[in-house]
Amino acid sequence: MTDRARLPSPPGPPLRAAPSLLRKLATDRLGLVSSAVSEYGDAVRIRMGPKTLYLFNHPDHAKHVLADNNANYRKGIGYIQARRALGNGLLTSDGELWKEQRRTVQPLFGHARTAEYADVVSDEADKLATRLKSAQNHGSVDVVREMTAFTLRVLGRTLLDLDSGLPGSIGRSFETVQDQAMFEMQTMGMVPQWLPLPTGSRFLNARRELGETVDDLVAYRSTNPDPHGDDLLLRLLRSAGPDRDSPAKKQRIRDDLITLLLAGHETTASMLGWTFHLLDGHPEVMSRIRSEAETVLGDRRPKHEDLHSLPYTMMVLQESIRLFPPVWILPRRSRYADEIGGYHVPAGADVLICPYTLHRNPKFWDRPDRFDPERFRSDRAAERPRYAHIPFGAGPRFCVGNQLGMMEAVFVLVTVAKNMRLSKSGRPPVPEPMLSLRLGGGLPMKVHGTDGPFRPSRI
Repeated sequence: MTDRARLPSPPGPPLRAAPSLLRKLATDRLGLVSSAVSEYGDAVRIRMGPKTLYLFNHPDHAKHVLADNNANYRKGIGYIQARRALGNGLLTSDGELWKEQRRTVQPLFGHARTAEYADVVSDEADKLATRLKSAQNHGSVDVVREMTAFTLRVLGRTLLDLDSGLPGSIGRSFETVQDQAMFEMQTMGMVPQWLPLPTGSRFLNARRELGETVDDLVAYRSTNPDPHGDDLLLRLLRSAGPDRDSPAKKQRIRDDLITLLLAGHETTASMLGWTFHLLDGHPEVMSRIRSEAETVLGDRRPKHEDLHSLPYTMMVLQESIRLFPPVWILPRRSRYADEIGGYHVPAGADVLICPYTLHRNPKFWDRPDRFDPERFRSDRAAERPRYAHIPFGAGPRFCVGNQLGMMEAVFVLVTVAKNMRLSKSGRPPVPEPMLSLRLGGGLPMKVHGTDGPFRPSRI
């Protein structure tokens, strides 16, 4: 057995670099992690005053932390502090509470249930295309905002069984709550909540709006129960038990619902935004998506069984989330001392697995900054380690809604590709590493027609 105490610590910047690293943590988090692995390799110790981060950037490291020895790792830096903003929902919880929450919602995201959602997703994708097409010759449209509205409507109609879906207007409230969660991460929760900061005021208003929306949904479902229903609200109410009206259980239902809605719409909207950004610079890729869509679908809407018949579209999305993974970093905290990649990791260490840098590791990706969907041809993908590509995390905490998110993205891509072309009309978006990898500044795009007439898909 290896004497872990005798193992070396990973290399990293000297302690005197701590002030500049702290500034970079606040202003350029992607630059911080990218420069660290570029200079020091696949294992880096980053000391920032009293806080030390252990950054690991190899597929074997990711497999060890997220899967093989996952019991030794709990949610880490950032997520703990974000509980003040997000509550103790599925994203921030741990231990038995997390297991119970996961068991409650898991059946809603299985293969069979995802297939049942396909008609709703294709219907909303068609409505999205109609809204986008109406903007043709009328300036630009913020594609990120449109994708956010789309994903919120899908979640409302599928998970909550709401006829009209969730209003897109609450997307801004979710943004504000996420901004506050990121502020809590950066400041380690050390800034008192009573300080009259503008961000704090906006957060309280946004949190109140979301709380009222959620409370209204819960009240409606409580007074209109469906004994045969199995949507998210009913599952949360049933899991709360007979004392679900107690303040503690009400807060737990609220936390669970807000967290799931935030994570469920934000990651997919970001994935679609980054994909349209990349496609604008690669019209030949968009042409191949259009050709595949027309061959497979003709003028009908996509169905769940079509996913296997749209391999190139799926490859494009896989490459998009390689370059801009929705879950850009996975922070963990070790319970006990461990060995990772031959290095000593002490108990209580803040360990980071960063898909953003892992997906650009030149040991596993040729010309890693280049957009190349062909990387995900089956023959080429088979050559890479499984954990070289983890856009939705890995192990037991693998993103529960990944199948639904990918289906949404495929349906939107093929529906848009058949009917229009989008081109950026402003500055390129700046990667904004929040809870997900957002497009800073949004994505204003102009809508152009294709050679054929626009017509909504037939069912």
